[in-house]
Amino acid sequence: MVDLHNTDILDEGFFGPLWPYIKDPSITDIDYNGKVVWIASVNKPRYCVSPDRMRFGESFVEQFSGRIANSVSKPFNRMNPVLEAETETLRITIVHESVAKSGRAVCIRKSPPVLRFSRDEAIEAGYCPVWALDFLIDCIKQKRNFVICGEPGSGKTEFAKFLSQFISKTERVITIEDTREWHYGMINPGADFVELTVGNIFTYSDALKACMRLNPSWIMLSEARSTEAKYLIEDWSSGVKGITTIHTDDVRKIPDRILNMIGNATDVSRLVNSVYEYVDVGVLLKKVVNKDGVQIRRIEQIGTFERKENINKTTILYTAGEGDCV
Repeated sequence: MVDLHNTDILDEGFFGPLWPYIKDPSITDIDYNGKVVWIASVNKPRYCVSPDRMRFGESFVEQFSGRIANSVSKPFNRMNPVLEAETETLRITIVHESVAKSGRAVCIRKSPPVLRFSRDEAIEAGYCPVWALDFLIDCIKQKRNFVICGEPGSGKTEFAKFLSQFISKTERVITIEDTREWHYGMINPGADFVELTVGNIFTYSDALKACMRLNPSWIMLSEARSTEAKYLIEDWSSGVKGITTIHTDDVRKIPDRILNMIGNATDVSRLVNSVYEYVDVGVLLKKVVNKDGVQIRRIEQIGTFERKENINKTTILYTAGEGDCV
């Protein structure tokens, strides 16, 4: 990912008809599929905006792509069909029509350096019961390791950011991500932190190996996708605490998902045991539409993992709609 320079020109003239959605703090994603624009928001179901209403068509998409390409000094054509760029708060991806046969595709993900909700706002919005949220906050204060799972767009990063405010400011936090979404220092002023950005030269695995030399108390890995999960578990086994996110649809699948990411391990049984021993809490987030037709993100499951007397155990403490503790 390449930073957009000249960020002082990233205004209405740069984004054109997209600007109202860029400015709106409730908008999380702006997606163009080659025909129409779809908008994702924190407080309503995903909806589409007609090209006529937005004055958004092929000519603007061509101009916008050119502005992005020029700003990051990268070619965008049949030979280079994917264009990526980011600002402090935006991640922009454009895919050329030579490979996107439905038409040139544009995706803009917004990740502002703010907490989108407070504890009281989460409770009022039906995010989860009071006891459940307070339990998770207390787990952070007790220095438990978290894996937050869910489908894309379910709010995993936002919930990790929410939890991060309950880490003591005297404890050093190392964040590791490929695009800037945590904004740990900005949402936790006065905290001790180091923000690492990975890419082709400095990978997730490299960062996890290197950050142990930075005296971390916590390691926050934006998303575990591959073999770096092995290094994360190894780091947690040293006593360092942490939070990461993964894609899966059930808390009970977290151990298997981690093992699948690790790949061809020589000692699978040992790694299984390590997952149960060093992952403490699993949280599943889900995007649903409530009875009023409003789209909300909520906690669907809370579970704990433990290895005791050579037995690996998963306990589901909470499932949305099924009452309190099991």
